[in-house]
Amino acid sequence: MDKNNIRLLITALVIILIFSACKTADVVISDDLSPAELVQRAQEATDRNRYNVALQYYKALHDRNRNNIDLIITAEYEIAFIHYKQKNYQQARSEFNSLLEYYNSPDAELLPQQFKVLANIVLQRMEEKENRRGFLFFK
Repeated sequence: MDKNNIRLLITALVIILIFSACKTADVVISDDLSPAELVQRAQEATDRNRYNVALQYYKALHDRNRNNIDLIITAEYEIAFIHYKQKNYQQARSEFNSLLEYYNSPDAELLPQQFKVLANIVLQRMEEKENRRGFLFFK
């Protein structure tokens, strides 16, 4: 093989390795994990920037606790926040607004209030970023 073919082969191998490293496989989540363990594992994945893994744990938390509004709100907030961190602002905005709908119910005072406060803060930050971007664009 000449040098050009070797370079081409090495380049192709590097590209394959990069793309295979980026792909996140589905996580096998044990059925016996408690809600606290699901949250802990999701937070650990988030701390390592493994957002797709964290999303799987939060979705499991959500799906396994359909009768626990506190856990549903926790999962939905964290999922929306991950989408915000991934700069998927349109999806995050939609998810935060859906989350805030829970707080329009007669029993809203019984819900975990920190997620209402945090969702509003993140929505405000997104709006400020968009306003700054619009200002710079039209300047």
